[in-house]
Amino acid sequence: MRLLFAGTPQPAVPSLRVLLEHPQHEVVAVVTRPDAPAGRGRKLTRSPVGELADAAGVPVLTPARASDPEFLAALRELAPDCAPVVAYGALLPRPVLDVPVHGWVNLHFSLLPAWRGAAPVQAALRHGDDVTGATTFRLEEGMDTGPTYGVVTEAVGATDTAGDLLGRLAESGARLLAATLDGIAEGTVTAVPQPAEGVSLAPKVTTADARADVTGPAAALDRLVRSVTPEPGAWCVFRDERLGLGPVRPLRTGEVDLAPGELRVERRRVLAGTATVPVELGQVQPKGKRLMPAPDWARGARIGAGEHLT
Repeated sequence: MRLLFAGTPQPAVPSLRVLLEHPQHEVVAVVTRPDAPAGRGRKLTRSPVGELADAAGVPVLTPARASDPEFLAALRELAPDCAPVVAYGALLPRPVLDVPVHGWVNLHFSLLPAWRGAAPVQAALRHGDDVTGATTFRLEEGMDTGPTYGVVTEAVGATDTAGDLLGRLAESGARLLAATLDGIAEGTVTAVPQPAEGVSLAPKVTTADARADVTGPAAALDRLVRSVTPEPGAWCVFRDERLGLGPVRPLRTGEVDLAPGELRVERRRVLAGTATVPVELGQVQPKGKRLMPAPDWARGARIGAGEHLT
């Protein structure tokens, strides 16, 4: 089939790479978000998907809005049979959805109808799911509501961060997407409506959402921190300034007794109390500084008895 691939961030790259190497399909063009400022110099930078397309010699479209008439005209001229989508980052209007003969096939990183929205992996981790996965489905105008083609499942590890889990799903999901497109081309797969039960939402995670609550249970703190690592990054407050937090390790019951937020500095570890058991801090990031091991930070900060995180 003639494919128009739409995607933007790094997790979409494995899917594009698989399709570029596929002997039975041709990627005739790639759609990605416009170049955006990045780095300290705020230089305009191509998206990861756009970079791969450039390297492969595939034409790249970067419409400011998917509703632009010029974009719609370009799609019609390309005449794709199908348009696979992975984390493109913009809603597609009905005239655009209607262009490919076999529609737009989205790879979503959850087991739909669970965790519809922009941050499904973060939501699965934050809520303590034991199993998640990826789903291919046909796009319609609703938010991740279209009929599904196939799924892959993935166990959630006890120490998985969002980056870890998304990395694995990007690879297994790429294979699922390719298999789905093969089935569409061969007429061997049919889209099935999503069940009405089990719907949950996963909106975009903001910096405010990533604030760690040291007054809650250790298990919830652990899940929250892992769910926002590496982006947008968990944080709390120490001495009236923001302190970034990497993944933490809950202690065993009865090992140490600390009040919620209370810090305890030992020779090789730094502990913080919660509503249940204390946690051992991993890496932390003081304001204006790099990530560093918590013991190094504690030595430099000269933390006194009774000081707290909030």
